[in-house]
Amino acid sequence: MPTPVPVTTSLRDAKTLRTPWPFTGRADELELVRRSVTAGRAGIVVTGPAGRGKTRLVTEAVRGTDCARVAGTPESRHLPFAAFAHLLPESVTLHRAVHLLSGVRLLLVDDAHLFDDASAALVHQLAVHGRTRLVVVATEGAPAPGAVSRLWSGELLPRLALEPLPREETTELLRAGAGTDLEPLTVDRLHRLCQGDLRLLRELFTAVSERGLLTPVPGTGRSAWRGPVPITVTVRERTAHVLDRARVEERETLERLAFAEPLPLDLDTLDVGTLERLEAEGLVTIDDHGATRLAHPLHGPVLRAAAGRLRARRLARTPDQCGPALAAEEEALARGVERADVRALDTPVGEWLVAEGAPLPAGYAALRARFARLRGRLHEAAAWAREGLRGSPDDASCQEELALAAAQWGDATAEGHGAAAAWAAAARGDLDEAVRAAAGAGAPYDAVRLGAPEWAAGLLTGVFAAHADALARGDGPALDQAAGELERRGFLLFAAEAHAQAVRVHRDPGAARTARTRAVALARRCQGARTPALSGLALGELTARQRQIVTLAAAGLSNRQIAERLTLSVRTVGNHLYGAYTRLGAGDRGALPWLMELPEPQPA
Repeated sequence: MPTPVPVTTSLRDAKTLRTPWPFTGRADELELVRRSVTAGRAGIVVTGPAGRGKTRLVTEAVRGTDCARVAGTPESRHLPFAAFAHLLPESVTLHRAVHLLSGVRLLLVDDAHLFDDASAALVHQLAVHGRTRLVVVATEGAPAPGAVSRLWSGELLPRLALEPLPREETTELLRAGAGTDLEPLTVDRLHRLCQGDLRLLRELFTAVSERGLLTPVPGTGRSAWRGPVPITVTVRERTAHVLDRARVEERETLERLAFAEPLPLDLDTLDVGTLERLEAEGLVTIDDHGATRLAHPLHGPVLRAAAGRLRARRLARTPDQCGPALAAEEEALARGVERADVRALDTPVGEWLVAEGAPLPAGYAALRARFARLRGRLHEAAAWAREGLRGSPDDASCQEELALAAAQWGDATAEGHGAAAAWAAAARGDLDEAVRAAAGAGAPYDAVRLGAPEWAAGLLTGVFAAHADALARGDGPALDQAAGELERRGFLLFAAEAHAQAVRVHRDPGAARTARTRAVALARRCQGARTPALSGLALGELTARQRQIVTLAAAGLSNRQIAERLTLSVRTVGNHLYGAYTRLGAGDRGALPWLMELPEPQPA
C-alpha cells in the first residue's frame, strides 16, 4: 500500500525514511488489473479516496512489464503536457504527441486528476485510438479534467472503484508490515479509525509503536493498544477541519459529542443552528431516533486527545456514567442473539471503554464475546472475554466464552465445561466424544455442526432446524440454501460449515465446486476457525505448484529443502508460499497442517 514520507516538525519527530510495507491482500483487484493489460484489452481506470492504496496496487500489477509511467502534480497542472515532459519534445501538438506515443504498449498514468488539460486530452486520445493499453489512477472526489473523467463515464475504459481494505486483510497488512501480531480489538480500532486510509493506518500504527503504547496480552503472543490517539502530523492534517473551527459554539458542540456521544437531540442544550451547519459539512449525523454522533470515528478520539486537562475533566463522561448507554447496547446485543440475527451493531460505548483502557462489566463482556463468536469472529470473541476477566478474573461466563473460542480455532488444550468441552474434543480429533459432549450439554446445534444431525431431531427451530434437516437428508441444495440464510443473519462460521457439508453431498460437481468456493470465502472471514466441517476446504484454490509446495511445507520441510527437492530457487519457494498464505487466509506455516489434514510436524 502507499507509503508516506513522514513530515518532520521538530528534531524530536525526525524519522529515517521508512521502507514500504509488503503488498498484502487485494488478490481479486490485483488479478483484475493484470487481466486488463493483457493482449486485446484497452486497460483500466482505478479510482478511490486518497490513501486507499491505488498507486501501490497498480504498481504491483504491472511489475515486471515494459511500462512507461507518467504522473500529474499540483504544481504543473497549468503547464501543457507537463505530465509527459520526459517522453515528449518541448514543443509538440496533440496530434504529434499521439503519434510519438503510439509505440508505447503500456502506460501507467498516476494522479490523472492533477493533469493539465493537454495531458488529459492526450490520455483520452490514446484511449480512443486503442493502440496503447492504459492503467489510469485518479483520486475519487477530487476535481478532474473532463477528458480524464470521460475515460470511464464515456465507457472507453472499465473502472475499478477501490473499496476500503477489508478488516481481515488489514490484519494481514499490519502483521506483514509491522512484524507484530495485534489482538483483534486493536486491529478493529485501527481499522475503524482509518476507514480505509492506508497512509493514515501506517502513520498511526507507527506512532503507537514508537511511543511504546503497545502492551503484550498475556498468554497470546499478541500486543494491544489502549489509551489516547497520538496526534501525529498526518492525523493532524486529516482532522484540521474539525480541530480548527472558527466558531466557538461549533468546537464546543463537537467536543461535547467527543466525550459523550451519542447525545439525544435536546434542543434545550444543543443549538439547532450549530448542528445544522455541522451536519451540512458532514461532521455530525443524526439518526431516526434523534441520536447525534460525530460522522467520522477518528474525530472523537482526536478531539479528546487535543482537549486540555481541565476541559477534558469538565466534559468527560466517566465510565460509571456510561451505565445507561452500555445497558442499551447490551440489550440490543441480547435481542439480536434471541432473534437469531447477529449482523453487526453500532456499539460505540463498549468500544470506547475498551479503547480507553477502562474496566468493562463482565456480563457485558461475556455477551460481546458470545455475539462475536456467533458471527465467526473467534479471536475477537476471546479478546472481549479477556476484557471481562481483566476486572472479574473468576467470571464463569467469560471463562466459558474464552474456552469456546479457543477450542473452535483448534486449541485442543482449551479447558471448559459443556459445549467448550465438546469443541475441545473435536480439536483433538475425537468426534464421537465431541458429539456426545455437545448432546449432553444441551447444545443440539453444535451436534449438527459436528456432522451428527440425528442428535438434534425436534430440538431446533428456524434456520437451524432447516440446516439440521438438510444435513440429515444429505440434500446439498438445501444445505446451500440454509447457508445463505445463515450468512444473511450474520452467522458466517455456521454458513461456511453448511456450505462445506454441502460439498460432500452434492451430486453435481459444479454445485460442489460453488459450495466449496463459498465455504472457503466465508471461512477466511472467521479468524482462523478450525472446525471439523471446514477441514480440507482451502487447497482447491491454489495452483498446482502452490499445492505442491504447501504440501511439503505442511510436512515440515524448510524453504531450502523444498527448493532443493523441486529444483527451484529459495526465493521462488518463498513467493509461492506467500501467495498461498494469502489465498488460504493462513498467517504462517502453523496453519498449514490443519489445512492439509496432516499431523503437526514433530520436532527434529
